[in-house]
Amino acid sequence: MTAQLPHPFDALTPDFLIDAVESQGLLCDGRLFPLNSYENRVYQIGIEDAEPIIAKFYRPQRWTDDQILEEHEYCLELAAHELPVVPPWQNETGDSLFKYGDFRYALFLRRGGHAPELGDLDSLFTIGRLLGRIHLVGASRPFIHRPTLNIESYGYRSVEIISEGFIPASLQASYQSLTADLLQVLQEKLAILKDIPLLRAHGDCHIGNILWRDDTPHFVDFDDARMAPAVQDLWMLLSGNRAEQTTQMSEVVDGYNEFYDFHPRELNLVEPLRALRILHYTAWIASRWDDPAFPRAFSWFNTERFWGEHILELREQYATLTEPPLELA
Repeated sequence: MTAQLPHPFDALTPDFLIDAVESQGLLCDGRLFPLNSYENRVYQIGIEDAEPIIAKFYRPQRWTDDQILEEHEYCLELAAHELPVVPPWQNETGDSLFKYGDFRYALFLRRGGHAPELGDLDSLFTIGRLLGRIHLVGASRPFIHRPTLNIESYGYRSVEIISEGFIPASLQASYQSLTADLLQVLQEKLAILKDIPLLRAHGDCHIGNILWRDDTPHFVDFDDARMAPAVQDLWMLLSGNRAEQTTQMSEVVDGYNEFYDFHPRELNLVEPLRALRILHYTAWIASRWDDPAFPRAFSWFNTERFWGEHILELREQYATLTEPPLELA
């Protein structure tokens, strides 16, 4: 049996974590608690005579320093507009990205909260208002270094990653035929992007990245921030059947429009963006399979049963793309 090579994150020992945080002038009390994060490694670390701090150690080689700093600057800009986000902690010289050993990391003040009730229309209206305020700032200028959501990176590259060594031979022909047809339809559906303004979006606006506290939603984890159409930050709030999603989206947009105008033609992008997320999410797990945390967390992945179900999900999404787009009530 071949011995498993060490992963870079294996170097994040308790002593290393404490030394990294204390290099910024903070005094740790020895309490360490790993938080639920796979792309990066995130820990709650106790601080002497103060609230614990959250330390986020970035996955090596994913982002450049400029891309990370651009995300930090955006969060700090939103916080300066008194928006409820969790920006990175800055030291006395204003730095927010730090290096220790071979790792880059950032620190954040701990902010508690609970997941919002997305089935509650009042909550969706409130979240829509906040997203409108965030996008008003996000549209004021573009990202220069961070990527743009597009079919090349989320679609074609995802299919390439999966095809290179994950699909079982018995399903290879079905997968390649289906994804070729799917990407062709997505290319046609996403053609309207050339006429839709893009803005600095959260990029991964699902329920796990919204914390409800003091009757206000707080947005966290802008790690996937990129240039994208506004609807990218809205559609992941939807659930249920078409009628329920229509009502939910209408409530979100009503709140959103109080601060920033939503273009209804972006509703044409909801299902294409959902299809891209399905492809991208699967390829993300595949591309991280050499990280021991992933086989442990996603034990159901990369089995013949999983790939059969994945192909079925893509077929269903392909059928959805032929239906009329979502409308507002």
